[in-house]
Amino acid sequence: MRYIEDIKEGESVISFYLCKKKDTRETRAGKKYFDLTLADKTGSCQAKVWELSNKIQSFEVGDFIKIEGIAQIFNEEIQLNITQVRKAKEGEYLPQDYVPSTDKDVKAIYASVCGFIDSMQNKHLQQLLNNIFVENIKVKDAFLSHSAGMYMHHAHMGGLCEHTLNVVQICDFLAPRYKFVNRDLLIAAALLHDIGKIFELSPFPENDYTNEGQLLGHITMGANLVMGEISKVDGFPKDLQNLLIHCLLSHHGKMEYGSPVTPRIIEAFILSRADEMDAFVRQFEEHLSKAPQNAEWVKFGKHDAKFIRKSGTST
Repeated sequence: MRYIEDIKEGESVISFYLCKKKDTRETRAGKKYFDLTLADKTGSCQAKVWELSNKIQSFEVGDFIKIEGIAQIFNEEIQLNITQVRKAKEGEYLPQDYVPSTDKDVKAIYASVCGFIDSMQNKHLQQLLNNIFVENIKVKDAFLSHSAGMYMHHAHMGGLCEHTLNVVQICDFLAPRYKFVNRDLLIAAALLHDIGKIFELSPFPENDYTNEGQLLGHITMGANLVMGEISKVDGFPKDLQNLLIHCLLSHHGKMEYGSPVTPRIIEAFILSRADEMDAFVRQFEEHLSKAPQNAEWVKFGKHDAKFIRKSGTST
């Protein structure tokens, strides 16, 4: 198994990968080719099949395939130019090699989530969270296994619960440091802010947008889930419902980032910044972890800015 993160420019690659995307395109000269996205547990890469010869056997999105090709750099990222491909046979690959997973202990994450729920002083919020994260087994299992995204951050199995706990812990740290913060409201909103991603994204190995996810998005679907669960909690205050839903709807901070409203209360503002912080710091971690050991500067995605790799280094 040749993991994607280990592939170097100019290398000849013969290995098995999951086909995550397959589009048939045409060159300017009208010649058809395949534009692919291949994946394993270490990440994904783009691939091209320029010559659609008899060496290119039939395969579809979601298939495990054996490929042969050459690695090159395109737009500063590895791309494979494939010369041979066929569907993998059962027994030729291990499914676990194609599911990127969190390196955190998911059971410990769930225990921490339950600990935050138990710490609630507001009984309505506590019951709501228990109903969602403890009593609803389907939601609980999906929450613990889903990713938090396709590419940007925490795009691995268990990434959703990992990201959620990080955001909750940041909010819990900030809550007592500012006046007027309702700690229970903030923690409840942090726990629920991305719950709609269990509907927006399909499970692994696909980890792709569902039809509903494309049409509605996780913010809307999460708010709908929470509204439905609130209706099952006797006496849940209407004002508290509005505040909680507002936090969920505004947690991306700006309308251009996908939120239908912007934060209007202090809890919503803290949540939006905590969510943004964890997402961006995770991107730093991922880029730094893939950098050469002796690198002083690390390219951050496709942006022009460069970020220092280690504290204490200088130019």
